[in-house]
Amino acid sequence: MSNQSVPKTNSLYAQDYHLWLEHTVDLLKKKKFLELELENLIEEIESMGRSDKNALRSNLRVLLMHLLKYKFQPQNRSNSWLYTIYEHRQRLQEAFIDSPSLKSYYTEVFDSCYQHARKEASIETGLPLSIFPKDYPFSIDETLDSEFFPH
Repeated sequence: MSNQSVPKTNSLYAQDYHLWLEHTVDLLKKKKFLELELENLIEEIESMGRSDKNALRSNLRVLLMHLLKYKFQPQNRSNSWLYTIYEHRQRLQEAFIDSPSLKSYYTEVFDSCYQHARKEASIETGLPLSIFPKDYPFSIDETLDSEFFPH
């Protein structure tokens, strides 16, 4: 940690977030647990988990929307769509490598993300929402399969 003067921990979080992080890491390394500002530390750790889940849902919605466009607009298929499908599959697979427990969350939110992806695909393509089936036309596993592309 730098030699900067560290203000009282209570106000450091609000005054200089990055310095608060450095100070907190320093306290943890030195095992000075009683000096930690636990409320903000807990809040930050919880926020990290929410961020991972938000990213998973976002990547899944984009992936599903592009799989729907790929299936229902074959005349418009492009390398850009293929790249987006590849990219978001990769992001999800990497998230599962870093945090295997997110795989169960993926299954839990799949239907909700699919319903949003249907609406997003309808808006982006100009096709009526009814074109995109309410029940997903590909499985949860196929969605992640790098060899799978809907026909």
